[in-house]
Amino acid sequence: MNYKYFPHTDADIQHMLDRIGIKSMDDLYADVPESVIVKEYNLPSALSEIEIREFFKELGNKNQQLTIFAGAGAYDHYAPAVISQLISRGEFLTAYTPYQPEISQGTLQYIFEFQSMISELTGMECTNASMYDGTTATAEAMLMAIAAGKKKNKILVSSTVNPNILEVVRTYAKFHGVEFEEIQAEDGVTSKADMEKKLEAGDVAGVIVSSPNKYGIIEDFDGFADSIHAKKALFIINADPSTLAVLKTPAEWGADIACGDGQTLGIPLNYGGPYVGYLSCTKDLVRKLPGRIVGATKDVDGKRAFVLTLQAREQHIRREKANSNICSNQSLMALYVTIYMALMGKKGLQEVNELSYSGAHYLYEQLLATGKFETLYNRPFLKEFTLRSLVPAKKVQEKLLENGIFGGIEVEDGCLSFCVTEKRTKEEIDKLIALIKEM
Repeated sequence: MNYKYFPHTDADIQHMLDRIGIKSMDDLYADVPESVIVKEYNLPSALSEIEIREFFKELGNKNQQLTIFAGAGAYDHYAPAVISQLISRGEFLTAYTPYQPEISQGTLQYIFEFQSMISELTGMECTNASMYDGTTATAEAMLMAIAAGKKKNKILVSSTVNPNILEVVRTYAKFHGVEFEEIQAEDGVTSKADMEKKLEAGDVAGVIVSSPNKYGIIEDFDGFADSIHAKKALFIINADPSTLAVLKTPAEWGADIACGDGQTLGIPLNYGGPYVGYLSCTKDLVRKLPGRIVGATKDVDGKRAFVLTLQAREQHIRREKANSNICSNQSLMALYVTIYMALMGKKGLQEVNELSYSGAHYLYEQLLATGKFETLYNRPFLKEFTLRSLVPAKKVQEKLLENGIFGGIEVEDGCLSFCVTEKRTKEEIDKLIALIKEM
């Protein structure tokens, strides 16, 4: 079949098929089950505008609107309404990669501001713009460590890192020929003793930890940087950026690389995306950083201007020698969190954490008081915590869902994780507690 907008002739197509050793286009889908292949498109007749609106309204009503008491990597934080209005402007919504600085000053400026704000939050010297999400940002941090470690080919990752991140990093490691090894947990946090034992074995390029971790615990990394640097490895911290307004920064822990997901900076849950990852590092590692760095300069008239300063690892620059194939950035979502941070300011971000902390600790104490839960790890937490359920975990989840609440993520067998952000009211928390008491 010839397609109107495809330039390939039949001869072109046959040449490509011959090159890869197959006879027809259908052979490209030989591994796809027959049952999922659409043979014919039965498109409905055209609808009027009001009919289309009604159709999507009915479709949307099928979604169950839940009160969120869950985290596990995606958090229900409040976003001021002005953000969505601003990013919906055409010049932002349709902006492309800013290759030509003379016509891309607006895009370059907000990317510069994004880098500056993330650097301030993390305490790191350099930040790129930007990554697809926090999981791939962490995987790219691993590749940075391998590139910087030269002949070292092993990465250590704490088992307290979010399981989704662990799996993505493990996948990247497998297909890049990197040796992946987990550090054991001890009482809910990364075992420093086990880490040091594995470092002694040698060939370690980097160590990845996270805080808060998968249990919601705020980990103490005192002495980690010294042990890691003594073995000429890099220290990588995956951190929730919104918490860095009140918690010790990766730079203060002595990290070489900081990474994570910017979703917590006001981006709605959106069924899992789009989100935006961040990746920051020390100045010494800047040429190992994927993505782009925008810098501030002056134009011929002496006015402030912005340019793409560094693209050291891009495949269109280094081709097959590139360590990363990140050639785009989540520019619109980077703008989203930049506006969020500008609106909230330091005081606003601190207040978000204070409200989340108060609500989470209130829920934690009240759940224990029901007698239906017991403490799993008696360690500090901010907005997310994990308890051992004395009631079957599935029953707890079903009870909450039946009453419009999504919460109680099963982190381990019988251990449920809850999260409270500044959006949750005391009435909503009390409703959850009352439901648990009924069980």
